Formats: sequence, C-alpha cells, structure tokens
Amino acid sequence: MRKPYLAGNWKLNLDQAGALDLVGKLREMVGQRTDVDVAVAPPYVYLPAVIEALKGSPIRVGAQNMADQVSGAYTGEVAGTMLSDIGCDFVILGHSERRAIYGETDKIVNAKVKLALDAGLDVILCAGETLDERQAGQTENVVHRHLIEGLAGIDAALSSRVTIAYEPVWAIGTGQVATPEQAGEVHTYLRGVLEGLWGDVAAETIRIQYGGSVKPSNVAELMAVEGVDGALVGGAALDADSFGAIVAFNS
Repeated sequence: MRKPYLAGNWKLNLDQAGALDLVGKLREMVGQRTDVDVAVAPPYVYLPAVIEALKGSPIRVGAQNMADQVSGAYTGEVAGTMLSDIGCDFVILGHSERRAIYGETDKIVNAKVKLALDAGLDVILCAGETLDERQAGQTENVVHRHLIEGLAGIDAALSSRVTIAYEPVWAIGTGQVATPEQAGEVHTYLRGVLEGLWGDVAAETIRIQYGGSVKPSNVAELMAVEGVDGALVGGAALDADSFGAIVAFNS
C-alpha cells in the first residue's frame, strides 16, 4: 500500500515571520507521524529558515522550481545542486503556472527533472489539462505528453524518487474540484502510462497526488478514490489549521 503524501505549495506568499509561524504550528500538529508523508515548499528565500525550523521533524522541505542548468550566466536562477546543498529534499517541476506564465516546455521540464535527480533531489512532476483541453476531449493526450516527455531518458531505477501530481488547470485556485470519478479516471490512466514507461512494479509503487482546490472539506472524499495517493495543496496550505486538517484526513 502506498503511503499518503500531502505537500503544501506556498507559491508567492508569506513573509519570513509568517513562514516560521506556519511551520512551527505544523510541526506541533504533525508530531512524529509516520503513516503519512508531509511536505512544504516555501519560496526560495525562506528555505534555509524553514529547513532549520523543521530539523528533527518528519516534515519534508522542498522548492517550487529550479533551473534547467547546473551553473553559468543565468541571472536569477537557482540550481538543483544549490537546493540540495542547503538541505532541500525535493522540488516541484512542471507546474501549470510555470508552463502557462513562463512558457516552460516539456523539454525544459525534462531537463530539470534529470538535473534534480542528479542533484539528489526527489521530484514532484505536475501534469494536467486546461478547461479548453478537457472540453475538447484532450485530457489523456495532454497528461500522456507531460509524463512521457517530462520523464524521457529517466531510468526506471530512479522511479521511486518521482511523484506525479495530477493538477487539472481548471481546478487550481478556482474553487472547482474534479469529481472523484474524474480524478479516478485520470489517475488510473496515468498509472497505465507509468506502467508502459517503467513497468508494473514501478507503476504500482509511484504515488500520484491530486491537486486543485484541495481543502479540509473535500480531502477525505478525494483520498478515498482508488489511485489517489495524496494531494498537492495550494491556498489551503498557507493556514496551519487548514493544512493540518488536510494532513489529518484519515485520523
């Protein structure tokens, strides 16, 4: 059985005082639980402080993005080796906001995935369709491309360090949530893609999160869906009581 994995993506939010207050409360709420994996992804500048504040806690700390280069004249970029150097555990890659706002292609995402794994970071790889793509019946084509091209050239031996996050773009920050049936269909499809890519053992081991307006009132229903192994949480992860309730979905 796959252990639930609940991660909070803070995006461009909070100041340092707010970040430390949030993780202080989360640390107390989570305690030393081992039945779920819990993670937070603060903005770059707060990573060292959050990592320090969570030392000795099972809560993992990761970044929201990284460069597709190791080093060089890339002003404003942060390399995967830099993230691992300060103690990050993982990085979120291919988020729809990076794709839509900053023009990241699957080729760029793939380069980042390779460099992240080389740097010792685990990866949460995002995949998901827009509303127009869903209405055009393109959901499977889109998420298939995100996985096949995003994971191109990655050996199956590294599959245990990859988590997939299915994030229907039309549900991110909109209050809309994929129905359990919609989420289940796509998660099942994604697992089939992973089986074709890396074999049945890896496909059964890899966790697939759901992301898109996840909150305390719907997390239990989503987590009850076959194949949903966790959640990548946005806005609801910025409040300790809210994210704590999400983490405690099975309590």
